[in-house]
Amino acid sequence: MRMIIESLRGRDLLTLQDLVPDEIMGLIRLSAELKRDKKLFSGRLSGKIIAMIFEKPSTRTRISLDVAVSELGGKPIYLRSDELQLGRGETIADTARVLSRYVDLITARVKRHLDLLELARWTDKPVVNALSDLDHPLQTLADLLTIWERFGRIKGIKIAWIGDGNNVCNSTLIGATKLGAHISIACPKGYEPDKRYLEWAEENSMASGSKIEVTYDPEEAVKDADVVMTDTFVSMGMEAERENRLRDFLPRYQVTGRLMRLAKPDAIFMHPLPAKRGEEVSPEVIDGERSVVWDQAENRLHTAKAVLLSILR
Repeated sequence: MRMIIESLRGRDLLTLQDLVPDEIMGLIRLSAELKRDKKLFSGRLSGKIIAMIFEKPSTRTRISLDVAVSELGGKPIYLRSDELQLGRGETIADTARVLSRYVDLITARVKRHLDLLELARWTDKPVVNALSDLDHPLQTLADLLTIWERFGRIKGIKIAWIGDGNNVCNSTLIGATKLGAHISIACPKGYEPDKRYLEWAEENSMASGSKIEVTYDPEEAVKDADVVMTDTFVSMGMEAERENRLRDFLPRYQVTGRLMRLAKPDAIFMHPLPAKRGEEVSPEVIDGERSVVWDQAENRLHTAKAVLLSILR
């Protein structure tokens, strides 16, 4: 039985950049154990209270965390921002200090990464990033588990990211380069990943042997890829940019059957969901035999449990 990752006890998880490769791989292996045995560590978080702050709507993040806490014996408290005094102008610092007196861990799905950092600064309880505008570590852990399940390894795998260099792309960049996967990102000019994340990835690659490429040519990125990933071109909060974004991305950056055929014959397609068929991906790809998006979605539960167990236990 895989042991809980002792070094994560009491720590925040704001970005995978804060973890060493052995910690990330340990979480993946623990997640696989939890997936094989749903009752493993059942009740381990009995008496633990987890606050779940959501400034943005969610399906997978909310449900996976809620179920994960419940199956481990803890109690989740779902908090929309308009249910907190944050919605009426209370400072993040004051909210953080109050929550510290009530709960054992805080997960937060926020609009601004800076707010997540502020929350972590003022609470003495662990904070887990459930999505920010810069990063989505829980999604990337589930994606890495999915890749490991399919190929039996992560090191040396080539990931092609097609589309917007958004928060999930940033997080994928870090996860891949920490564990020695190669990553090729194809995006229109002006939609590149965050500069700081690219710098971190370059630092990681020197230790792991990863190769990093940012190109404007999706066909070049997908060539010989083991994994092809994309995400929505119009994320929550960007609705006003929809027309301009679709003009910049379509049709060139849509993942189609033709584009997938440039990848390896056994390549898989991945998407964090929700998906917009006919925009970032064609129906034949996301609903086809090479798609593993439902495995990804399920794995959000198992990696959430691994994170909670390792931080709280």
